[in-house]
Amino acid sequence: MGIRAGAVGAGLTVISLLAMGCDDRPRTIDSQEHPEPGPSLGSEVPSDIPPVPPVDENPPSPPPPDEGPGTVPDTGEPQGAGPWPVDAVLDYTQAFGAGTPQSVGLDEGLNLWLLDGNRIGVMRPGDPAPVWTAGVGQARQPFGRDSLAIDSTVICGGEAGRAYVGYRAPEMQRAEGISQRTYIPGPGEANYTPERYAEYQKGDLDAVRLQPDGTVALEEHVWRTTGASNAGKQIGIHNTNDFHYEEDRSILNCARVTRGPYRGDLYVTTNHGVTRIQGLTYNSHRHPGWYLITTNPDGTKAESLQCPPMYGLGIASNGDVLVANEQMAGVLVPSARLEEWDRENTWTGPTPWTFKGFNHALNDQASDDFWRAFEQTSSGHYYLGSAEFGVWAMTPKSRSTGNWSKLAGLPSNRILALKATDDGALYIGTNGAGLWRLEPDGLTLTHVQQVSGQRILQLVYEPTVTPSMLLVLTDLGLTVLRGP
Repeated sequence: MGIRAGAVGAGLTVISLLAMGCDDRPRTIDSQEHPEPGPSLGSEVPSDIPPVPPVDENPPSPPPPDEGPGTVPDTGEPQGAGPWPVDAVLDYTQAFGAGTPQSVGLDEGLNLWLLDGNRIGVMRPGDPAPVWTAGVGQARQPFGRDSLAIDSTVICGGEAGRAYVGYRAPEMQRAEGISQRTYIPGPGEANYTPERYAEYQKGDLDAVRLQPDGTVALEEHVWRTTGASNAGKQIGIHNTNDFHYEEDRSILNCARVTRGPYRGDLYVTTNHGVTRIQGLTYNSHRHPGWYLITTNPDGTKAESLQCPPMYGLGIASNGDVLVANEQMAGVLVPSARLEEWDRENTWTGPTPWTFKGFNHALNDQASDDFWRAFEQTSSGHYYLGSAEFGVWAMTPKSRSTGNWSKLAGLPSNRILALKATDDGALYIGTNGAGLWRLEPDGLTLTHVQQVSGQRILQLVYEPTVTPSMLLVLTDLGLTVLRGP
């Protein structure tokens, strides 16, 4: 699902279609310009999508919950051991019948959430086994390209009793009379059709709630945002700065902030960028994009913003948001105000990038690095994991360049997950060689043989209990390590 670049003729760089793209609208530029990306208006790769029933522009809905800004106060006090077993290593699939889910998460109440296709499972502290509920939210219809979602992707806990479930949606095709693939006119506007407007309902993110009997019910398909143009429009996640642009259709990763002043905030990465969520309100989106420069037939230069799918997502101990798409990595500093998240002023402004660059030691700018994880250890060192090229350490030299070095000694270059823990270690989840631990010295690697499974799907860290919890999800199920 990546892109490759090749030279075709003088002055022209051609890039094959992104599986989930950003912006196919070249604009003529001055040959001396090298602007930084601003909020993009984007486009998607076309696909044949039969229409779904039209949606009501303003259907009735309950008032938003009285939950403040959506964050949980962080007292700085550990919770103690918490309600789960404190065994150093415990196989939850064997001990509790957790099965082999595709994604797992913990909420602030330490309820364990499991996602398996169209089923959501919850195991409350003290439960002998999960309770499963099928057909909730976007999964109420069978998955498929002509449905509400192609499939489910990830689950993350929120406040106690709440979780967020991500879904994947097909890319949009260009509509007649509309130059951008992701532009959707609203009712009363030129080129409006109910079928195209209904595309807003696909994919995105559900907020679900734990019920007294242990089952799960839909709380809300997330749609509330900070942008004025979006007011009252219950049309899922899309561009906050202009609701017409439906760029964030597939949720690829998620992470809950577990400490600090923004504890309780949720970040999700998508086919386009990274979105911040507080409670049921989101601001979308940011991405470390770059401009592809091409030459028009008349000799003028044109540019198009490139921002491929974003899988890499980490939260540093100081609250910085670490993101990596297929080609670039970036470090963002969030502000206290959700509405400032999407304000792209690059190195300045309320939510600046402190780093935004690519791994020149591995590939050129236009070639995919297939980043799947991005973490910062307690020593301050950055590490990125690639689905094809192993683990790389990165030390910024400037705001846009870094010193990159590949970690030696791993038996596989296929990395799916990384997680930094409070003891200074970095856990490395491979695709085919199991779980590994890089010691705080940054040199010593140890195979964590107590964890069954060779394909590490996800690593989730909960530092608010003592000993801490590291959830390790593999192809054989869920194992929890206490104390990293």
